[in-house]
Amino acid sequence: MRIVVIGDVTTDVVALLKAPLAFGSDTPGTVRTLPGGQGANTAAWLAWLGRQVALVGAVGDDDAGQARVRELTAAGVRCVVRRCPGVPTGTVLVLSHRHERTMVSQRGANLHLDGHDITEALAAATDARHLHLSAYPLLDEASRTAGLRALAEARRRGMTISVDAASAEPLRQVGPDRFLEWVADVDILLANADEATVLTGKANPHEAALHLARVVRNPVVKLGRDGAIWCEGGTGIYRVEAPTAPVADSTGAGDAFAAGLVAAWVDGSAPAAALRRGCELGSLCVTLVGGRPGPAPQRAGNAPESLSR
Repeated sequence: MRIVVIGDVTTDVVALLKAPLAFGSDTPGTVRTLPGGQGANTAAWLAWLGRQVALVGAVGDDDAGQARVRELTAAGVRCVVRRCPGVPTGTVLVLSHRHERTMVSQRGANLHLDGHDITEALAAATDARHLHLSAYPLLDEASRTAGLRALAEARRRGMTISVDAASAEPLRQVGPDRFLEWVADVDILLANADEATVLTGKANPHEAALHLARVVRNPVVKLGRDGAIWCEGGTGIYRVEAPTAPVADSTGAGDAFAAGLVAAWVDGSAPAAALRRGCELGSLCVTLVGGRPGPAPQRAGNAPESLSR
């Protein structure tokens, strides 16, 4: 089964701070330029796991866009990516300190993803049975049509659907009621503790998961170092602890978690096993700088593919 991922492709400028950020002054650190984007990161981790995966997105017609597609293709991701002339590839400044990171985002070409891109990509992906949607396209009015089209087309085609809630502040700006209306009845909704609180008004993760189970089939609340919670059918609650790992950078840990959980779930794993796989990949990701895995082992049937438009 091929998994289709829809979401952002960016260049991440990651600043690893050696001390808390000193506003209005200087903070020592190291800076690296790396590939990023929530959708792209999740697709890369799925490919690393040996899954057949296609990423639908948009980049600028610039050197950065070419590099991002080339990296994903080399990682084994089939890229169904539109190049947008005169628009820069998205860029994210990541300020990372220990277990926290703050992002300053310029979505760039990601804002130009539209409904036609989604329809064409899903029509071509005849072997796809699962759609994973990063919520960033939904959370920005310019790309919202693409996000809504993805959900509508996947439902029409009988695909299973997972959605990553993406980010607390954009969710707050859009409004929880609107967002939950858009994602109603999806198979899996992933949210970290802050996002779950925004969506439900409940600070307790268990209460938030139970509340979200009224809207989606399987809400998953990520708790970082404390693991994750899965609510099944509004009654069954499963919790898994995260493996202990030395933290180099938390960028992309949630994207890796999503890949591990989704890959396990589409293979038929029970909630606890899927949570465990998600936590394993999230914990692996925090030991790395940036949101992508290292080179994947060679696996039969996982040859890189690329379809750039």
